[in-house]
Amino acid sequence: MSENKNKSSIGDYDFPLFVFHEGSNCEAFNFFGAHKGVKDGREGVYFRVWAPNAKSVSLVGDFNEWDRRKNPMYRLDDPTVWEIFVEGVEQYFTYKYSVETSHMSIVDKADPYGTHMELRPSTASKYFDIDGYEWHDKKWYDHKKKTNVYKSPMNIYEAHLGSWKQYKDGSPFDYVKFAHEMSDYLKDMGYTHLELMPLAEYPFDGSWGYQVIGYYAPTSRYGTPEQFMQMIDIFHQNGIGVILDWVPAHFPKDSAGLFEFDGDCCYEYSDPLKKEHAAWGTRVFDYGKGEVRSFLISNAIYWIEKFHVDGLRVDAVASMLYLDYDRREWRPNKNGGHENLEAIEFLQKLNTAVFSRNPDVLMIAEESTSWPMVTKPADIGGLGFNFKWNMGWMNDTLSYMRTDPIYRAGDHGKLTFSFFYAFSENFVLPISHDEVVHGKASLFNKMSSGTMEGKFASQRVFAAYMIAHPGKKLNFMGNDFSQVIEWNYEKELDWMLLGFESHRKMNDFYRDLNHLYKDLPAFWHDDDSWDGFKWICADDYTQSVISFRRIDNSDPEKPEEIIVVCNFVPVQRNDYKIGVPYEGTYEQIFSTDDIKYGGSGEVDNGRIKAKEYSMHGCDYSISLTIPGLSAMFFRHVPAKARRKKSGDKIDVTGTASVKETSSSKAETTNEAPKKSSKAAKAEKTVKTEKAAAKKPAEAKAADVKATDAKASANENAKPSAETASKKKSRRSKTDKSAE
Repeated sequence: MSENKNKSSIGDYDFPLFVFHEGSNCEAFNFFGAHKGVKDGREGVYFRVWAPNAKSVSLVGDFNEWDRRKNPMYRLDDPTVWEIFVEGVEQYFTYKYSVETSHMSIVDKADPYGTHMELRPSTASKYFDIDGYEWHDKKWYDHKKKTNVYKSPMNIYEAHLGSWKQYKDGSPFDYVKFAHEMSDYLKDMGYTHLELMPLAEYPFDGSWGYQVIGYYAPTSRYGTPEQFMQMIDIFHQNGIGVILDWVPAHFPKDSAGLFEFDGDCCYEYSDPLKKEHAAWGTRVFDYGKGEVRSFLISNAIYWIEKFHVDGLRVDAVASMLYLDYDRREWRPNKNGGHENLEAIEFLQKLNTAVFSRNPDVLMIAEESTSWPMVTKPADIGGLGFNFKWNMGWMNDTLSYMRTDPIYRAGDHGKLTFSFFYAFSENFVLPISHDEVVHGKASLFNKMSSGTMEGKFASQRVFAAYMIAHPGKKLNFMGNDFSQVIEWNYEKELDWMLLGFESHRKMNDFYRDLNHLYKDLPAFWHDDDSWDGFKWICADDYTQSVISFRRIDNSDPEKPEEIIVVCNFVPVQRNDYKIGVPYEGTYEQIFSTDDIKYGGSGEVDNGRIKAKEYSMHGCDYSISLTIPGLSAMFFRHVPAKARRKKSGDKIDVTGTASVKETSSSKAETTNEAPKKSSKAAKAEKTVKTEKAAAKKPAEAKAADVKATDAKASANENAKPSAETASKKKSRRSKTDKSAE
C-alpha cells in the first residue's frame, strides 16, 4: 500500500485541525476516530489519530492478524496527525493503533475517539456507526425548553447500573432491561432525575467507572452504543432526566489507554509535580494543551448531543483546581499561588461551549472546597457550572446524625451552619455513593440511636430535613429502603429487605416524601435565594429543635408557605411554641412519626389556631406537640377557605379582609391536642361577638382602623417594613395533593 494511495490532502482538514490545536474544536469526534468515507470512488472508513511524538503508527486488528507492517498510517501535512483509509470495514471491526515511540518501543493503544470497545479484560476498539439510531424523545426536549431548572423540582436518584438489580446468576441487566425496570421504580418513587455513575469504558470494575480508557465508548458491560441510546430514550419517554458522571480530572495508567499515548506525555502533564495523583495511581490531563482541551470539551458535547444525556456531573473538580491537591510537593503558578490557572480556564471554556450549544443542560460540579463562584457565569469570573454539590452540608449533617442525641446540643451548629452559605451557589444536597462505602457505613447505620426504631426514626427526620433544606436533592440507591450494609458494587442491593415491615415502611415514607416535594413549590421554586427561606428559630440547641419557613413567591400577593419543625432528639416536646407569620389556622400535612411510616402515630396536631402573641419576629404563634426524633410540615389555611361549608372544595386563593378575619376567629376552633381552656375561649368569643354586635357602625370602623394601626406599628419595628394590610393579605395556597 503506497503512501500516495493512502495519504490525504490537508486541504479539507485545515479548519478542524486549526481549532483542534487551538483548543476550541467542540466536535473533534467528527474528525478523529473511525468515520465512513469515500476515497477515489471506493467506500471505506477513515481512521485518524493524534500522536505528535510517534515515529510511526499502524492500524492493527483481527483483519490483518495484528501485524503492524501491513497497514501503516500516514502523516497528514500536519505531522502530529496520522490517517489511513480502509475498505471493507463492517460493524464491530476490531482494531488498535500500534505506535512506535521515540524510545524505540511499540505500544498498542485503543482509539481515544473510538465509539465502542471490547468487553473487559480485552481492550481493543470496535468500529460502530452511532448515527443510525432513531430517537423518540421530542416531547421530552420540548418539555425541557419550557422548564426553568432553577425554579423546578430536582430530586436525583444516583445509581450504579451493574449493582442496582441483577439476574439470579449475578449478571447485570443490560441497558434496555435496566431502563424499563428503573423507569418504573423512579416514577413510582417520585424522583425527577437519574444520575448514573460513569459509563464510559473502563477496564477495572473496582474503579466503578472513574478510571476511564474509552472516553467516547459506552461500556460494553451492558450492551452496545445503540442500546445505550435506547436506554436514554426510554427514560426520556417516561419523563426522567438522565445525568452522567464524567471524569475530566484524571485517567489510569492502563497500557491501552491515554497513558503516555505516543511514548511520551501526550494527554498528561510532563511536569513531574503536576502529572500524577499518586493516591489514585492516575495521570492528570494537561489542560494547557489545546488538543487536550478539544478532546475533553468535544467529549462533554458528544455525550449531550449524540447520546442525549441531560447533564454531566463533573467528578473531582477540586483536584483540578488546586496544584497542591493531595500533593506533598507542588509547583506554584506564575503568580505564586496554588491555583491551577490552566484548569480554571479549561472549565470556563468547557461550560461556555456546552451552554452556548445546549442552554437547558445540567453541568454539576463535585467541588469539595469553598472555591468561589463555581456556579456563576464564566464571563464574570465564575467557573460557569449551573449547579454544585454541597459537600459542606453533607459532611456537617452526617456528622451531626452520627452524634449520640445526648450530645447533639453541642453540635447544633453543624445542623444550621449550611444556611449561612446556602444561597451563595446553586446547590445540590448529595447523599452519594461515596458516603456508603469504605467503612463509612450505610446511611441507616450512620444514624446514632440506642435502638433499631431510633435509627429508622433518625433517618426519617434526616430525610425530611434534607427535603425541606434549600437546594436540589440527590439520594444514592438503597438509602430509600434503609439498606443496612454498605454498598457493594459486585452485588445487587438487598431488595429482600422490603419483605420486612420496617424497611417497607421506610420505602413508603420516601415515596410519599418525594411526591410531596414535587407537589409543593415552596420546597423548590425559590430555593436559590433568601426569598424562599426564613428562619423561625435556629438557636434552640438545648432542645435540638429547629423551625423555619419555606416560601414560594411565584405569586408575591399570595405566597405559599410550609412551616417545617424538626426535633433531633428522642424526647417529645409538649406545648412547644413557635412564631408564625399570619393569623388563622395552621394544618399539619406531614409527619415522619406517622404510624404508617413506622412511627408512634401518637401525635396529630391537626389544625392549630394561631394566637396574636408575638415571638420569633412574627406577630402570631402556635403551640405544638412535637414527637421525639420527628419532623413535621404545616401549611397555613387562609380564613376565607375556612368559611366554606363542609364538603365544599377549599378555596385557597381568596384573601380575607380585616372584617372577615375578625369574624373567622369566632368561627374557628383549635383542634390541636391538649388545649385545656377550649371551652373558656369559646365562651369569651361569644361574649366578644355580642358586644361587637351592639356597637354602631362608626365604632366598628374605628376598631378596624385601630387594629390596622397596631399591626402597622408592629411591622415597622421589623426589617421587612411590610404594612399590616399587606401582611394580612399574604395567604398560602392549599396544595391539592396534601388535602
